[in-house]
Amino acid sequence: MQTTINPQQILKKHFGYENFRPLQEEIIEGVLQQKDTLVLMPTGGGKSVCFQVPALLLSHLTLVVSPLIALMKDQVDALKANGIAAAFLNSSMDEADQYVLLDEVKNGNITLLYVSPEKLLALLPYFSTQIQISLIAIDEAHCISAWGHDFRPEYTKLKQLKTMWPHVPIIALTATADKITRKDIVQQLALQDPAIFIASFDRPNISLQVRFGVKKKKRMEEIAAFIHARANESGIIYCLSRKATEEMASDLSDFGIMADYYHAGMSAEERTKIQEDFIRDKTKIICATIAFGMGIDKSNVRFVIHNSLPKNMEGYYQEIGRAGRDGLPSDTLLYYSLGDVIMLRNFIEDSGQKELNLEKLNRMQQYAESPICRRKILLAYFGETLEAACQNCDVCKEPRKAMDGTLLAQKALSALARTNQNVGVNVLIDILRGSHRKEIIENNFDRIKTFGAGKDLSFADWQQYIMQMLNLGLVEMAYDDNYTLKITNFGNDILYGKRKIDLVQAEEKKEFVPKNPWGVKINTYVEQDQEGLLFEQLRASRRVLAEKENVPAYIIFSDATLKEIVSKKPQNLAEFIHINGMGEHKVKKYGNTLLKEIKSWQKDFGPKQPRQSTYKETLSLLEQGFSIEDIALTRQFHESTIYSHLAHLYATKELNDIGKYFSAQDLELVRKARLETGETKQLAPIFAHLQEAVPHHVIRLCLSYLDREEKDKAD
Repeated sequence: MQTTINPQQILKKHFGYENFRPLQEEIIEGVLQQKDTLVLMPTGGGKSVCFQVPALLLSHLTLVVSPLIALMKDQVDALKANGIAAAFLNSSMDEADQYVLLDEVKNGNITLLYVSPEKLLALLPYFSTQIQISLIAIDEAHCISAWGHDFRPEYTKLKQLKTMWPHVPIIALTATADKITRKDIVQQLALQDPAIFIASFDRPNISLQVRFGVKKKKRMEEIAAFIHARANESGIIYCLSRKATEEMASDLSDFGIMADYYHAGMSAEERTKIQEDFIRDKTKIICATIAFGMGIDKSNVRFVIHNSLPKNMEGYYQEIGRAGRDGLPSDTLLYYSLGDVIMLRNFIEDSGQKELNLEKLNRMQQYAESPICRRKILLAYFGETLEAACQNCDVCKEPRKAMDGTLLAQKALSALARTNQNVGVNVLIDILRGSHRKEIIENNFDRIKTFGAGKDLSFADWQQYIMQMLNLGLVEMAYDDNYTLKITNFGNDILYGKRKIDLVQAEEKKEFVPKNPWGVKINTYVEQDQEGLLFEQLRASRRVLAEKENVPAYIIFSDATLKEIVSKKPQNLAEFIHINGMGEHKVKKYGNTLLKEIKSWQKDFGPKQPRQSTYKETLSLLEQGFSIEDIALTRQFHESTIYSHLAHLYATKELNDIGKYFSAQDLELVRKARLETGETKQLAPIFAHLQEAVPHHVIRLCLSYLDREEKDKAD
């Protein structure tokens, strides 16, 4: 039975957010209507809210099945920090503690209970007779499918749940599942006519970069520069082998970078300690095999580096998804060599599902070698089409030569359609090139209209073009149908002339000679501006609170919440309610501590301006022709800080022109918003009034421009 409180009120009261993210509200409404549900959302996309909010509206227990002890503890700590009665039950607890907890559950004192699949299966008789359950959530649901990248046999036994509780809705959630895996999840869990929600897999705050064939010495120099540019930030470096993790940590120490390593060959105690140190910010950088990171909800990982090629796109997406879960800008960097490919192929030869795993490795290699927007490829793999290039990957920043590929694509799609979409890549190319080999003749493929329509192109060129079509989402590969190609809805639009498509011109592969992608010498220290000092002050205070409560710092507040506090600088407890991530419980518990830090900072820095020298240094670099990005990187500031310097320099007439940093349209929008809000100094009200259409730094520059314009007129 549901209460009269609505989901929106629960979201604000307990989680501190005014609005749901896309799809969350619809998912929650369906769950509350007792509907089985399958949810696909990217890491950091807000999957947990989809069952945590209903749990607070339903009368009885919500049972959450999770495969990882670390994930359970993380989520339970986070729920408790928000004033929610939650607990976990797994093999790490002794028998006496388990009995005490089960009594709490039976007495209705627990709202959400996290449990491992093994423990749940062992306790099914008890739960079925002693506990009333309103909702069952299956987290990491891809683990139930043999087609998934992280198949776990114990998950397949969860199909008993629907038999035991036929009228209890099940919500299955995953961040990584292709079409065949989604279908398998529904069947394995016996979901009844489930509502299926697929959120956008796009994580625009994460930059994507791939580096090929970089020798070890140069690679280490680049990685060290990359890390020094992000001093005091958390990051993960994934390596292919246990030995490689240890070597990476040792090599980083030669550059003055402290890092731990983590792999399955270490004792459970060692791994637990290293993981805890990372979660609690005692260790900033971990060099690890893919065994590390599963189930870690650490929201402030700022970068993920792959020191070798991942074995499939699902794993790669999940691993880079551990960066920037708080929505703040984060970076990923993938290094690979042909040696990685050979080694991974050798591993696959000795594994089960050899053909499937080889094909998935091929797709990963195609992603790494592709000349088109990497985000388009990544999203297309999960069935999502990205119309415009992302402008946040290395390919977009250094574009390859493109052409109108509509006619070429139509030839390939037409040939594929005339085979009833029943051939793979190589046979399709043979048809297009007019091959008369035995398989083509036996299947009468030489008689179709488009036979030989592409004989002017080489086999290698067609491979490149078809891989681009695959990566762009015009076709998809059916792993469960002999790896044949299938035309997507997007592909049909191209085939029938409803849309056009650009392809990158095929060219002979050349060895890529890497250059320093950052282009400037990196200082090994971080200079803070005034707001940066407040942020660090708040981080230090958060660390003290976290240590006192024995939880990770990000459980108390995310970096995104702290940055919003820095931006808005609340002056009383009531104003904290408008900060994202500050629910009622956290405002009451931590609000006064935060206010004390803000007041302390304002006493020391509020009335004063930043040192004049910091503006002069920015001006000097600007006059030398450095870009804003380069100045920020060189000075170890965020770009927004450099833009604030420009605004000050323009206001003091040390800089005569800032017009190139914003458009005339932006200026007029800000001019109008300033009049309508009556706000001439604070950015947040104008930003909100413009419905976030104009970035903060542009508003700041426009306000400076308008202030000076008015002063010049008055003079």
